[in-house]
Amino acid sequence: VQLQASGGGLVQAGGSLRLSCGVSGRTFSMGWFRQAPGKEREFVALIRWNAGSTSYADSVKGRFTISRDNAKNTVYLQMNSLEPEDTAVYYCAAKTTTYTSTWWNDYDYWGQGTLVTVSS
Repeated sequence: VQLQASGGGLVQAGGSLRLSCGVSGRTFSMGWFRQAPGKEREFVALIRWNAGSTSYADSVKGRFTISRDNAKNTVYLQMNSLEPEDTAVYYCAAKTTTYTSTWWNDYDYWGQGTLVTVSS
């Protein structure tokens, strides 16, 4: 499985960005994680590829939306109402075993990170 993430950038607080992650290969679920400088990698959102069910970290619930396009083999993270605290490197990850997890170490494959910077 190979993952290719894109879409990061610089945005003002209150703005929006959409991250994309192209996926080659079969996965059970996909996750987005983020890591800010000096902090541990943290869960943001996940989606089960076939069922489409989703889960979010409390810190982004109501502001971020994860989705997938089966035809394009792509997972998206729509980020609205961005806050300076959302500044981080964002990673997409794929999990092939058949249970969902918010723990980064349970994921099998990782894309390269994409930097999101939110200015105040």
